[in-house]
Amino acid sequence: MYLITNRKLSKASSLKCFGKSPNVKGPNELRLVRVDKLDNGWKVDPLDDKLTASKVKQLKSKYHLDIDTDKDWYASLEVACELFERASTEQKSILFFVHGYNNDVEDVLKAAYEIESLYNVIVVPFTWPANGGGVISGTGAYLSDKSDARVSAGALNRTIGIIQQLHLLLTHSLQLRRQKEAFNKHPDNPNAEASLFTKLMAADCSVTINLLCHSMGNYVLKHTLSTSENETSGLVFDNICLVAADTNNKDHANWVEKLDVRKRVYVVINENDSALRASRIKPGKEQKARLGAYLKKLNSPNAAYIDVTDVNGIGTDHTYFKGESVNENNALKVIFEGMFNGKVVEPLLDYQVDMNTYKL
Repeated sequence: MYLITNRKLSKASSLKCFGKSPNVKGPNELRLVRVDKLDNGWKVDPLDDKLTASKVKQLKSKYHLDIDTDKDWYASLEVACELFERASTEQKSILFFVHGYNNDVEDVLKAAYEIESLYNVIVVPFTWPANGGGVISGTGAYLSDKSDARVSAGALNRTIGIIQQLHLLLTHSLQLRRQKEAFNKHPDNPNAEASLFTKLMAADCSVTINLLCHSMGNYVLKHTLSTSENETSGLVFDNICLVAADTNNKDHANWVEKLDVRKRVYVVINENDSALRASRIKPGKEQKARLGAYLKKLNSPNAAYIDVTDVNGIGTDHTYFKGESVNENNALKVIFEGMFNGKVVEPLLDYQVDMNTYKL
């Protein structure tokens, strides 16, 4: 599994490689890390940032990339090629995952592997320096993580911009390959060539790219939209899933409506979410009602709100897209499976006009 991070990295080959503070070069500095799950732990391998000239030429040849090999290219290109090829071959969607408060890297990895197993997707986590407990706890840890979340917004913004650029590059490459394949099959029949090209591209386009932000990960996403120079409002993802959002419900439409997607922006709410109720209490009176636990003023014109309050198996759960909640309720699992695979799930739900929400 590949992780994207703006955490400080050390030379350790274990999870001790990941620090609990931003990269020493600044909070916007990004690194790609490969992590393999072993029987007795984890093997961690931070990738060299810059690709060698020979590697760039190899990638250009193998994937028919329209790139200038004299320019600098980075590990993200190689990883994107590998993931795109795997997604196409296995017919899986890619799900980028931004975790929440108090998650160390092992927490993130365990969640990511469980999501892959549950929903048959390829998960790529973006991990920012949440404390995971650390030397402080309670209110102090929560506020410290909010500070780290704010300064990590630039790194997430850069990540989304890179995803968009590489997706466009690889999609263009794929179109050229499919055009050549269709022409070779029907060199003297333009109509048959065009028909085959359309069929080939339709099969390839079944692979979707989606974003899951959980808890305070939504706070990071929100702050990517604080300036006009952001990548998040570009057309990058099929679905954006804002689950248990630890952000203000008040005026949330101001930033949610800036999100652009091919399919849907989903906001999932559990009014009984114990973690969000606790987060509201910890910092004091200034902490307003959280978007992920409040069923009023749901008014963003481009969002579909899904109310899972009182759904069987959820209770006061905060991470109800995994664990016992979905293991006990297959209908809920089907909804998340659709969202994480770039599908539209409203037809599976009942619309509550008075609340502007969808319910199981």
